[in-house]
Amino acid sequence: MILVSSCLAGLEVRYNGTHCLNNKIMKLIEEKKAITVCPELLGGFLTPREPAEIIGGNGEDVLDGKAKVIEKSGRDVTELYIKGAYTTLKKAIDVNATVVVLKDYSPSCGSSMIFNGEFIGEKIAGNGVTAALLKRNGLQVISEKQITNNFDEII
Repeated sequence: MILVSSCLAGLEVRYNGTHCLNNKIMKLIEEKKAITVCPELLGGFLTPREPAEIIGGNGEDVLDGKAKVIEKSGRDVTELYIKGAYTTLKKAIDVNATVVVLKDYSPSCGSSMIFNGEFIGEKIAGNGVTAALLKRNGLQVISEKQITNNFDEII
């Protein structure tokens, strides 16, 4: 089974109430080869919600207590991101996920790139909290760009 970010399947769960539909991912869902997950909703957030970024590092640093996830207004939401990551890990294990496709740039789902923590739109290399936890637990985590470019290899 493939686990995919809900927003990539066209569900309007992003912080601003939008989605990032990827037609190849939608096809996997229609063929019952993939199911959706939104770590932020699993962590307790609602849609829409305030944008958040990792301050002081990346997802690995958040898991190690060295960085925080902060909303643009300054509210610390680290615990909700960690809760969502662990709930996503449990779901991945429960469905025997072979690969997890996550939305890049997200403080949860970024699997290769995240925002730099300054709320200015700059991106840096790094994992979000959920991507970091899943990788630590041996799961293959990729971005939507990788499934678009290597679709046949992944399925």
